Amino acid sequence: MKTLGFIGMGNMGKAMLKGCLNVFSPDQLVFTDVFEQNCRNIKEKTGVDYVMDAEGCAGMVKYLVLAIKPQVYPQVLEQLSGKIQPDQIVISIAPSYSIARVKEGLGEQVRVVRAMPNTPAMVGEGMSGVCFSDDAYTEEERQNIHSFFSSFGKMEEVPEHLINAVTVASGSSPAFVYMFIEALADSAVKYGMPRDKAYKFAAQAVLGSAKMVLETGEHPGKLKDNVCSPGGTTIEGVAVLEAKGMRSAVIEAASAVFDKCNQM
Repeated sequence: MKTLGFIGMGNMGKAMLKGCLNVFSPDQLVFTDVFEQNCRNIKEKTGVDYVMDAEGCAGMVKYLVLAIKPQVYPQVLEQLSGKIQPDQIVISIAPSYSIARVKEGLGEQVRVVRAMPNTPAMVGEGMSGVCFSDDAYTEEERQNIHSFFSSFGKMEEVPEHLINAVTVASGSSPAFVYMFIEALADSAVKYGMPRDKAYKFAAQAVLGSAKMVLETGEHPGKLKDNVCSPGGTTIEGVAVLEAKGMRSAVIEAASAVFDKCNQM
């Protein structure tokens, strides 16, 4: 039996598979996807074997990752219903599918780990919120699941009722950050900087600022204050952002994400 199997090889599936290769050997992994050419390309790049059906993939692994879009879940759950064994664990990453909903489709006895990773997993800097069903897991199983999510970034265990908040904080927010980088770069281009350099300056500033928050443990407000010299240039810009409602715009956008999660 192989260790990990993936159903679905879209952007997130490929990102997770790529990360897994930092921890697991290719012969411990297997995947499937509806597009055979995609499967061939991934095998050529990674050395990981594939099969062409979900049931075959599920029957080969200890941990089965459902890396598919929410609209495909009903079909796949129906295919796998009654076929997951008690010693297997299913990992679901669909924002709209609760643990109870996955169990309803696969069988109440199935152990389910629900997670919300994000697209920076593609460069090994993902952030995943992870919650376990109320079933028994061995310490080795929990450690393997931690190793899996840590292979493409960082993870935190959260209770399931907070998983939509995880979507707000890290699942959807990369799009907001990209918009900020783009706008900041546009402003530099306005004042004569070549666009490629503008993106580099803006993106590195965001990367470094995020690292400061994570590594210093300081409150973001204090770090902001440290940049704002009295009567200086930065506080002028901060004052404009406050006047234009930057904070409220972000909070309202996050509320829209949260509401959509609850509607799905």
